[in-house]
Parts: sequence; C-alpha cells; structure tokens
Amino acid sequence: MALGNQLREADARDFPFPYKPYPIQEQFMQALYGALEHGKVGIFESPTGTGKSLSIICGALSWLRDHEAKRKQEADRLLQGDMGTSLNSSSSSTVSIPPLSSAEPDWITDFVQKKAERDLVSKLKDEELRRKKREERLEMIRNNSQLKYALKRKDDEAMKLLQLPVDHQGEELKDHEEEELIVAEYESDDESKTKNKFSCGDDEDDLEEEHVTKIYYCSRTHSQLSQFVHEVQKSPFNQDVSLVTLGSRQNMCVNEEVRRLGSVQRINDRCMEMQKNKHDQRPKGEVDQGKRRRGVSKAVCPYVGAQGLQTLRDSVLGAVRDIEQLLSLARETRSCPYYASRLAIPPAQLVVLPYQTVLHEGTRRASGVQLKGQVLIIDEAHNLSDTLSCIHSSELTGAQLCRAHSQLTQYSERYRSRLKAKNLMYIKQILFVIEGLLRVLGGKVGQNPHSQSTQPATELLTMNNFLFKAQIDNINLFKVHRYFEKSMISRKLCGFIEKYAGTGVTSHTQTQSDKKENRRTEGLNRYLQALQTSQQELAASPMMQIEGFFMALTNTNTDGRVMLHTQGSVAVSSVKFLLLNPAVHFSQVLKDCRAVIIAGGTMQPVSDFKQELLFSAGVEAERITEFSCGHVIPPENILPLVLCSGPSGQELEFTFQNRDTPHLMDETGRVLSNLCNVVPGGIVCFFPSYDYSRRILGHWEASGVLARLSSKKKIFQEPKKANQVEQVLNEFSRTIQRCAVDGGVLSGALLFSVVGGKMSEGINFSDELGRCIVMVGMPYPNIKSPELQEKMSYLDKNLPHSGGRSPGQALIENLCMKAVNQSIGRAIRHREDYACIILCDRRYSRPATLAKLPDWIRAHTRTHTSFGPAFAGLRRVGERPGQKHTLSVYHMRSLTKPLFPLVASVLH
Repeated sequence: MALGNQLREADARDFPFPYKPYPIQEQFMQALYGALEHGKVGIFESPTGTGKSLSIICGALSWLRDHEAKRKQEADRLLQGDMGTSLNSSSSSTVSIPPLSSAEPDWITDFVQKKAERDLVSKLKDEELRRKKREERLEMIRNNSQLKYALKRKDDEAMKLLQLPVDHQGEELKDHEEEELIVAEYESDDESKTKNKFSCGDDEDDLEEEHVTKIYYCSRTHSQLSQFVHEVQKSPFNQDVSLVTLGSRQNMCVNEEVRRLGSVQRINDRCMEMQKNKHDQRPKGEVDQGKRRRGVSKAVCPYVGAQGLQTLRDSVLGAVRDIEQLLSLARETRSCPYYASRLAIPPAQLVVLPYQTVLHEGTRRASGVQLKGQVLIIDEAHNLSDTLSCIHSSELTGAQLCRAHSQLTQYSERYRSRLKAKNLMYIKQILFVIEGLLRVLGGKVGQNPHSQSTQPATELLTMNNFLFKAQIDNINLFKVHRYFEKSMISRKLCGFIEKYAGTGVTSHTQTQSDKKENRRTEGLNRYLQALQTSQQELAASPMMQIEGFFMALTNTNTDGRVMLHTQGSVAVSSVKFLLLNPAVHFSQVLKDCRAVIIAGGTMQPVSDFKQELLFSAGVEAERITEFSCGHVIPPENILPLVLCSGPSGQELEFTFQNRDTPHLMDETGRVLSNLCNVVPGGIVCFFPSYDYSRRILGHWEASGVLARLSSKKKIFQEPKKANQVEQVLNEFSRTIQRCAVDGGVLSGALLFSVVGGKMSEGINFSDELGRCIVMVGMPYPNIKSPELQEKMSYLDKNLPHSGGRSPGQALIENLCMKAVNQSIGRAIRHREDYACIILCDRRYSRPATLAKLPDWIRAHTRTHTSFGPAFAGLRRVGERPGQKHTLSVYHMRSLTKPLFPLVASVLH
C-alpha cells in the first residue's frame, strides 16, 4: 500500500480524545495538525473553557505519532533496498547529492550516487538501532523492570551536565582553596580556542543522547505548567508519551538547606558551589592535615549522584508527572530532580518548560534545550512581545555598581600575583566600565552610594550616545562579555565574597603574609557591611547582574535604549536597558524550529502583533496561519453590554480630564447599585489603575455609595500584597456560597480589582464567583512614560502605517484592549457557565474598538445609549426553557426562570 494511503488524514474522528470533542475542538486539532505538518507559524485563539490545553495535547501528539511513523516507514523502505526514487523523494533524508555537471563521466555520477546511498543507509541503520534501544529502555522503565544498564554506566557519563570547570595551573598552588577562586589563564579572545579550557559542561554537545523529535510546550507560570501536565495525564497519550517538566532550581531543589536561602540567585550560587565541591580532587587526608576551609564549609549535595540521577531520569521518562509529583519522588529516592530532568531532555517527546528557559538564548543553551527542527508551542502568549522585552531588558542600581566595583577591586588586589596578564586586562576593563556607569549616575567609586546625592531626573539615550556619555565607547563589549562567559569571573567572585565576607578573616597561622592579606580584606568587609541596607539587596550577586547588563549593551543601536533614572542618592538611582525590538531575539527561535504555535485564550488584536513580532523577525506572510474559534457556551449564556450613559443620563466617558469629576463618580456608583440589586452571586469590578481605584472608592465612602453597595453585597478589595490574594479570594468565595445557601439580605459579594493587577490574569471567576464583570473606563497606559514614548517613536520609524493610524497610536490602543480582554475573560470558564459583561464607557462603542474584542464576545455585544434598556436586558440572559444548570459547588437554582429575576427600579 502506498505510503500516502497509510497515513491517516487529519480528520477529527481520528484524533484520540478522552471524550467526544466539541466541534471547535475538532477544528482546533485539524488546524494545529496542518500547521505542524507544513512547518507554519500559527496564531491560535481559543477561549478559556473550550478545552484548549487538551486540544493542543491531542492534536500535537497525534501529529508527532504520525510523523515518527512516517519516518520509520521511509527508513524501512530504504533499508530494504528500495533506494531508487526514494532517496531523492524522502523527506527524512538528510543526505543531499551535490549537482554534477552534465560533462561529468557516467562512472563519476554513478559513484557519487552510490556513495550517497551508502552513507544514507549507514545513517539510517544507526538511527534505527538507537530508536530500538530507546524504545526497549522506555518499555523496561514503564514495566518497572530491573535497569541493569543504569548500574553499569560510568559515573562520568551521567555527570557531564553537572561538572564545573576545574582550574589547571602549571604549578600546584599551596592552598587549593585559593586556587579554585582564581580564574584560569585566558590566552585568546577566539572562542573556539578557549572552549576546552573554559567548557562549562552545559553545552549542547555534552548531552549524552541524541535528541529525538519532540514538542516543547512553554507557559508563563509554574501553576499553568502543572495544569497542562494534569491534562496530559487525562489524555489518551498518558501511557505512551515520555514527558519531562523543567523548572528553576528555586522550584525544583529538594535540599532543604539550600531552599532556605530564599532568593533565586543565592540558591543557584550555592547549588553550583556544592557541585564544584563534589568534583574537588583534594586528597582525602587534607582536612586532617589542618587545611580547613575558612568561612563556609565545603559541603556537597547528597542528592546529586550518578546512579540516583540515572534512576530518577528513567522514572521521569517512564510516567507522566508534574513538578510536585517529581519532587515527591525525588525526596523518596534522594535524587536531584533539577539535574535529572535536564538529563531526560534528549529522549523526551514532550518537554514542558517556563518562558524564560526557551525564550532566552543563554538559558536555553545552559538547560540543554535544542530547538533545531523541533516544534515549539507557546501558550498564554497574549503578552509575548512584552515578555520578550522584559526577559532581555536589564537594570542596575548605583548600590549594585558600587558593591561590584569594590568586590572586584579587592579580588584583583588579592590575587594580582597569581592572575595572568589577559585576566588582569579584562578585569581592569570591567572596572573601567563600572566606573563609567556610576559616573553617568553622578556617583564615584570608593564612596558610600547612600551618601552621594543626585538631582531627580530621567534621561533616555540611544546605545551609542550612552556609550559616549559613559566614556566607554572604546571598550569592545563583545570581547568583555565573552570573557565573562568563558572565565566565569562572576562565579569566582561570588566564591571569594562568600569566603571572606562577614566577621572578618582569620588564619590558623598568623604569618606576615596572612596579616597583610587580612588587612586587604578588612576594607572589603567594612564596605560590605556599610552597604548592607536590606536582605533583599544582598540576595543577588551584583556582578551576575552586571554581566547581564554587559550582554544587553551588545545590542544594536536601533534595537534598544538606555534610561538613566536619578533620584535622591546614587544608591537608588538606576541605569536600565530597554529592548525596543523583541523580534531580534525571537527571530532565531522562529528560524530554528520546524513549527511555532503561538496560542492563547485571547490573542486579539493580532494584526500589530504579527507586524511587530513576526514580520520584523523575517517571517514570510505565507508561513503564518491563524485560527480563532468561538466559545462552547450557547449564545444566550453571555450578555456583553456597552453603557454609554448611567441611570440619571450622565454620559459615561472616563477620559483623564473628566474621570475625577464628582458627577461621573456618582453615576458610576448608581450603575453598580443597580447591578447589585439584580445580579446574584459575585460581581467583579475592574478600575483602570490603582490610583483611580483609590480615588473613586474614597469618594464613594464619603458620599455613602459604599454603604449602599454593602447593604446588598459584601465588599472586597484587591489586596496590596500578592501573598494576600489567595486569602481574599477564599473569603470572597465563602461569602458567595453562604449567601446562596442562607438566602439572607446579602445576595453575594462585590470585588473591586484593577486592570493589569493581581486578579486580572490567571484568576478564574467561574460560576457564581463572576456572574457579572464590570469594566470602568478604558485602561490606557500612561502616555507620558518615557519608556512608552520611546517605544512609540521606535515603532513609528520602523513599522508601516496602516488604516490612517501610526504604529505608535496602534500600540496604545492595543495595550489597552489586551488588558481589557484579559480582565473580562475572567468569567465564562466552562460550557455550563454564564455571565454578563458591562463595559462602562461610551468609547467602547467605536467600531475600531469593538473590533479588538474577542470574536465570541464581539458577536453578542450590544451598545445602549440609555441605561434603562440595558438594565432590562439583564433578565434575558440564560432564558433556556426546560434546560437546567447543575452547579454542584454552589447548589444554585435551575435556569428555567430568568437569570436575574430580582429586577429593581432604576435609580435616578
């Protein structure tokens, strides 16, 4: 049978699915399958509650299954000797025959042809052997068989990803502890020549297994990744797919001593130090000879061992586990899940990881993530441009610069006689650049930054102008950054500070040399103690952050800006790199991957998203495909309304000029009073900013509006601290449940939140928690922000105008509507849900603004110039004769009656 007949068509009935899929899920999977098969860049929009995650899983893994089956069939045919036309037609063949001149003799042509065939067959045989071994091993793992090979492997093979560089000097130093703090000899600026000497052990070439075809799935938060893994566990692919979840050391470390350090940087530093200690080759009797380490003891991590990592790696591949389940298993087996998961990347078929790991090239390389020829799915991608900009932006404070300069100066003075000329040259260049950065902030090195005063000001500079102003334009920052990477000077400096900072330096034998060295470090100790203003400031290594800033400064002049922000003292003043062109860092991802899927519940508006992120990255329009589907709810389950005026006829337009007027604030209170009289359960009201929320709530408290609202709904406000959000939401939920059961005076709860705040994303106000979402005004960003003005100017200069609007103006409108769409999407979270959405501002009625709402909301949106008809329309939501809702959580009544029957008179 022909190969094409053996491959199934991308028909929805053929997709494995845990239940009968919705029609929109069938459409989603078909579109996704086609995008992956043809190597597209797809923009997929599917509202929350439509089963998007399950559609991604079943559609993508179905393609992966078929893709592997196709490659296997093609390889089998070639191995069986059917070389003829198959060689040239095979899509899996990586061997290309160079074109020959027509004047070449036939025997040469025949020789080249046969050699290419032999090479391809040999390559296919190797691949087939590896594939069979991999499948047999996974089968053994899944059957919990005895893995004898794990015991036979050499320890050094499994530890490749863990090893750190060991300094090799021509002569053995008397004090090995001092030797490990000194950067190795830096002979050449040529990266290829220094690779072996400074190999970090994390490079892709060090991975012990070849990467199979895989799907990388990334999302924003740890909880979203866990939720996705749970969906994989519920899917038909649960028993067949090898999945690995990646995370930071902060999320995956099981060493309680290290976890207690708190900050990401301190956890990373301690982990790396413990791995370095593990590979320390000191004689065993050295400690007994009195050569004890001063300061922190040379502890090693008990969770990092070759056999344990191999066993845990195999367990990861053998069953689908989320991070919590992996941590539990790791504690039982006393193995490190962070390193075991990295070892599991090459043979894994599905890799689940956070944004930072895949979108930042350095992190991607260090984690062993290879995108070449693979599939990347970016979920929750509505803010992808902003995410890329934030990941690649960098900021330094004056206090950090002063601390780093002092630390590096002390380091170079202590080890001057042991450092080679190249190292001293680059250290001087780093110090020179730091001095220049401090100079533009109005500060000087060697002085306490808190005592150096500055005049408050903000200045934006191009890259070239900043380098000239800081007087560092004569420094080759590319070479300096390469030195940072290869010499690992930042980590050496961290070890030096940890060894000598604190209570002072003492020696077991106080020689003159020791006393001299102690005097050298006294200044460091005093300086560090003077700068110890807060634990938060000391939590991160300043040189690590400076290294990141150096890398940012290597961007081109057009792609970024540097903002100088001085305020009060040098310590709190800052220099910040702003990335204006996120496409410059996304282009390599798009180039390497076979296909990229950018998905989200709300991707509107997408036109400027394509222009800024895809077209600017060099993606051809033919490679881009779009898919957008409606919601699974019936049309009568949603009522989006645009209110142009309030109950007393006051026009609702919350422009910056008139939103603080008492008349408009009072009218907004009347709107909410009417809604509280009618809507049962929970109402969530979003304000455009924290500042306006504070002002309008203060006005309502003075005028008695809050008291009137609290007579119908218990009032809640978004907390100021993020760690209080869960407590507020729990109480909000309990109040609504009690009101539903008690049937007292209160009909539910009213929650005041802020667009872009702690409750506008990632929070589900499903069922009775969000029967009504109220959007007060339009949350336009602060157009006076220097950063936003620079971004607008950059877009106006580099992107084409369309529809009579400049790209800068489109950016402002898109930022506003993206925030609106995220907030109003907090309701309607599943098929049985229902809610109304109230947009309180006449500007929402503009056609261009309505066009930026999600299709499934825009299609049902009604604009009302007067309040009365809009208020009466609330009764009609959910009128579905004979159909009932089963809300097991809240045990609410059926919907055979109007949704909101408690209609009150309109307030005037």
